[in-house]
Amino acid sequence: MTTPSTIAYIGLGSNLSEPIEQVKNAIKAIENITRSTVISVSSLYLSKPMGPQDQDDYINAVLCLETSLSAIELLDALQTIENEFGRVRKENRWGARILDLDIILFGNQVINSERLIIPHYGMTEREFVLIPLAEISPLLQLPNGQKITFLSQKISANSMIKLS
Repeated sequence: MTTPSTIAYIGLGSNLSEPIEQVKNAIKAIENITRSTVISVSSLYLSKPMGPQDQDDYINAVLCLETSLSAIELLDALQTIENEFGRVRKENRWGARILDLDIILFGNQVINSERLIIPHYGMTEREFVLIPLAEISPLLQLPNGQKITFLSQKISANSMIKLS
């Protein structure tokens, strides 16, 4: 019996050690996750940091993935990639980072566990998530029925720049 597949959306971000290359290499690494296929990837965007402003701007993108992994298995795979890229988890939640991979959505599931919250908390306030997400999946709706296109048009771009 085959495991049914789920469409997941992954947010990618980096602002250290050649962040454009970090995000591009992370996309290649995600392409190698078992039982998963990358469907589409947004453009790369240059965005202001969410937390302390005394750090470099971020490179962000959103990726659509079809996977037969569970949400926790996917989280484990993404955290393995972050670790392989040299990600160090610090107390400072909003600090600079070499690579940040977040599960934004996992099918239409709502998950609220100690390790994972889906839809990703705060996604509706983050231009660097909503705008790239609307770029690759304009008809997408959140589990609560909110339309991504509507949310992306209503949010301020905060000087975010589309790079490619």
